[in-house]
Amino acid sequence: MNIEQINDILGFVLFSYNDVHITVAKVIQVPLILFTMWFVVTRIGKLIKKSLLARKMSPDAVHLFTRFYFILSIAILLFTSLEVLNIPLTAFAFVSGAIAIGVGFGAQNIINNFISGWILMWERPIRIGDFLEVGTAKGVVETINTRSTRIRRNDGVHMLIPNSQLLENTVTNWTLIDGNARSSVSVGVAYGSDVLLVKKLIQQVLDEHEAILATPQSTVLFDDFADSSLVFNAIFWVCAESETRLRQVRSDIRFRIYEVFEQHDVVIAFPQRDLHIDGEIVLKRSLVKK
Repeated sequence: MNIEQINDILGFVLFSYNDVHITVAKVIQVPLILFTMWFVVTRIGKLIKKSLLARKMSPDAVHLFTRFYFILSIAILLFTSLEVLNIPLTAFAFVSGAIAIGVGFGAQNIINNFISGWILMWERPIRIGDFLEVGTAKGVVETINTRSTRIRRNDGVHMLIPNSQLLENTVTNWTLIDGNARSSVSVGVAYGSDVLLVKKLIQQVLDEHEAILATPQSTVLFDDFADSSLVFNAIFWVCAESETRLRQVRSDIRFRIYEVFEQHDVVIAFPQRDLHIDGEIVLKRSLVKK
């Protein structure tokens, strides 16, 4: 195949629109130009992202900025390529109609999640690194994509939640304003224990733990007269961005309470039942004839 034949093939007109001829060469040039320019755009985007992270910007703000950058770049690349190739936008009117029909029949959920993703990134009710409680699942937000949000649960499993569900359903954000979370530990002591001493010992344990915040101040409440115990509730605040950290602090407090109670002879109650019999017990012995 010689050069003239190749030129004839590349110059073959696929279709025309308003005296504009769309040849094979133009169809081939479009993806090549887009690929080259997209390669440059992605490299610049990575450099911008690295620079913003080096300036200590929050990850969610960097994520939002890079999303805007890539979408704007895509639009500029598309229009620039069509302009360079002298291809009018009206030539793709039939494509837009087909896309509109597809959206009308089967892409409502996709568009809904797409718009919801941009609302999440713009309003920032949920940010990267936030600790969320969605239904029965708890986890940390790792990334907010245009269609779904990825959350890493406490057990290490990743969840992909559609963005529309995060806007339409109730979501508990433990770290929306700050990382402070309230928690509590309950303990029951035996009836007859010195309740003032018990309160003092539990408060001592709370004051000793380095993870417990001084403000808001921790407190010890005499919670209830239970069936087999006097119940005390230790309430405290911890700067924790995960459920695992809270569980670790509660475990430390329980270990320390058990140790301190043993040192001061405070008995931790356990379920028990006392049986009281009124009157005398008479034992009758049956006579068996031999």
